[in-house]
Amino acid sequence: MDEAAHVLIVDDDERIRTLLKKFLARQGFLVSAARDAAHARRLLDGLAFDLLVIDVMMPGEDGLTLTKSLRETLNTPILLLTARAEAEDRINGLEAGADDYLPKPFEPRELILRINAILRRVPKPQPKSEAPRNLHLGPIRYDLNRGELWQDQEQIRLTSTEQALMRIFSAKPHEPVSRQALIGELGRDSGQAQERAIDVQITRLRRKIEEDPKSPRYLQTVRGAGYMLVPD
Repeated sequence: MDEAAHVLIVDDDERIRTLLKKFLARQGFLVSAARDAAHARRLLDGLAFDLLVIDVMMPGEDGLTLTKSLRETLNTPILLLTARAEAEDRINGLEAGADDYLPKPFEPRELILRINAILRRVPKPQPKSEAPRNLHLGPIRYDLNRGELWQDQEQIRLTSTEQALMRIFSAKPHEPVSRQALIGELGRDSGQAQERAIDVQITRLRRKIEEDPKSPRYLQTVRGAGYMLVPD
C-alpha cells in the first residue's frame, strides 16, 4: 500500500476490538474502532475510511441493519463478521450491501487477505486529463476510466464488488462471463455458496442499471454460460 488504508472496526466486544486493532496496526493499517452502530455513525461523520469491518451480532442496531442504512449514502467497502456460517445468513449480508463476509471464529491472517482483496478491487483514481471512455446502458453511462456509473449528472453509488463486476463485464462486452470466472476475478473461494453470492451481487447491480431488473436488457443471463453485458 502506497498510503496506509484506514479501517473502521465496529464490534461490541471490547476484547475483539482491541485484538483486531493491534493486529491490523501491525500489518500497516490505520485503525479506528467503534463499540456500536451509533458510535460508528459519529466516527463516519468526521472521518473518511477505506474499509469498514462490522460485526453482525450487536445489541441495538445490528450489523446488517447498519450496513443496509450506510449503503444509502456510502460506497465504502464493508466486510461483515458473523458468528453464523449458514449460507442464508451470508446471502442476507450481501443483500444488505456488504462486499464480503467472514464467519467467526476466523484466523487473523484470513481477515488480512480478505481486506487486501477488497481494497484491490477498488478502482484507482484516473488522471483528470485522460479522455473519457463510456459505455451507454440506456440512460445510464459507465465511465470506463474511472469505474463510475452515472445517470445524467448524478453518480450512482456502487460498492467495491459492484465496481469490480462492472470492470470485468465492461472489459468483455457482448461476451458471456461464467460464474466461476467471476468468482476467480473477485478473489473468492469456489463452491455453490459462492455461486449464489455472485447471483445476489448481479441482482443488486441490475437494480442500478436496469429499468426492469426482472427482465434485464443490459446485464443478461446466458443459459449455461453465465452473464453478459450488452451496452447500446
